[in-house]
Amino acid sequence: MPDDRPYDIVLFGATGFTGALTAEYLARNAGPALRWALAGRNRAKLEAVRDRIGLPELPLLHADVTDPASLVEIARQARVVATTVGPYVSYGEPLVAACADAGTHYADITGEPEFVDRMFIRHHERARRTGAKLVHACGFDSVPHDLGAYFTVRRLPEGVPLEVSGFVRASGAASGGTAHSAVMAISRFRQTAEAAHIRRELEGGSAASGTRRTRGMPGSVRHVGGWALPLPTLDPQIVARSARALDRYGPDFTYRHHFAVRRLPVALGLAAGVGALALLAQIPPARSLLLRRFAPGEGPGVEQRARSWFKVTFLGLGGGARVVTEVAGGDPGYGETAKMLGESALCLATDDLPEVSGQLTTAVAMGDALIGRLVRAGITFTVLSDSRK
Repeated sequence: MPDDRPYDIVLFGATGFTGALTAEYLARNAGPALRWALAGRNRAKLEAVRDRIGLPELPLLHADVTDPASLVEIARQARVVATTVGPYVSYGEPLVAACADAGTHYADITGEPEFVDRMFIRHHERARRTGAKLVHACGFDSVPHDLGAYFTVRRLPEGVPLEVSGFVRASGAASGGTAHSAVMAISRFRQTAEAAHIRRELEGGSAASGTRRTRGMPGSVRHVGGWALPLPTLDPQIVARSARALDRYGPDFTYRHHFAVRRLPVALGLAAGVGALALLAQIPPARSLLLRRFAPGEGPGVEQRARSWFKVTFLGLGGGARVVTEVAGGDPGYGETAKMLGESALCLATDDLPEVSGQLTTAVAMGDALIGRLVRAGITFTVLSDSRK
C-alpha cells in the first residue's frame, strides 16, 4: 500500500456509542506517531468526541453512508478504515466497496452473517486484486472465538483430525445500536440463507472440504461447570473459514459453538427467550415495537460496563491430545469490543502481517500479531490443561 496516504487509521462512526469508546481507546493507546482521524456526518458531534478524548488537533473528516463519494474520499486517504456504523446490512456496503476499490484495509464489528456473505460475493475478488484486507467481526463477534480456536489448535498435534468446541459465558448489557443490529439480522432469515447459498456456490467444493461447523448439543458440560446450549451466531462460520484457509487446522477440522450457564432453569429460560425474540422479529409490528425500545447511540454506563465480563472456554481434541484453553476479558459488548477493534486497526496499519488480501478472518489476516496485542492490552489467552494419552 502506498505510504503517501495522510492517515494510518480513519475511525468512521466515532459519534456512536461503541465508536466513541473506540476513539477513547485509540487516544490512550495509538501513540504520538500514529496519524489518525475521526469521520462522521455531524461535525458538531465529532468535535464533542474530540473534546472528550482530549485531542483538540485531531483531524475530523466528513463521511456519510448516504454519500458514497465521501466514503471513497476517506478510503483513498487512509491505510485502514475502521467502522462501527450499523446495522451493517443497511449501511455498511458503500464503505466496503470504497475500501476494496482503493486497496484500503477495512475492519468492522459486525455480527451479521448476511452482510459478511454479501460482501464476499460482491467485493472479495476486487479486494484481493487491489491488496485490501477486508476483515469483518473485529469485536466480541468474533475475535475471542476465532483467535481462541486458533490459539487452541496451535497447541494440538499437526496433520491429524481435530475437534474444537467453544463455550461462551458472559455478563453485560446491550446498547441501542447492538439491539437494532440483532433484531435486523434475526428478521432477515430468508435473505441470510439466500446469501449463504450464493456464497457456497461461488466457493465451490473448497467451502466444505475438510472443515465442518456443526451445531453444538445441549447438555451438561463438566469442564465449564454448567449447561451448554447451541449458539447460532456468526462466530462458528468465522472459525470454519479460518480453518479452511490455514493448513495448521489439519486435514479434517470440526468446530462446535455453545453458550454456557451455571443452572438448568436459566438455560431453559434463555432458549425460550431467544425463540420468542426470533418469532417476534418476523412480524413487522412486533419488530417495530422491539426497535422503539432501544435508542441507537445509547448504552450501558461506566459502572455497569465495569461489572461486565466474558470467558470463552475451548476444548480441543485430536491425535491423542486433550487441551482446554480460555480467552477472557471485561465488558464484552463495548469496552472490550472497542479494544478489539482499536487493536485490529492498529495491527492492520502498523504490523508486519501475512501477504494475503480479500475478505479475511482475524486469524488469517492478523493471527499471532493480534493475539499479542490483545494480551498486552489485558485480554487473557490461557492454557487451562494440556494432556496427551
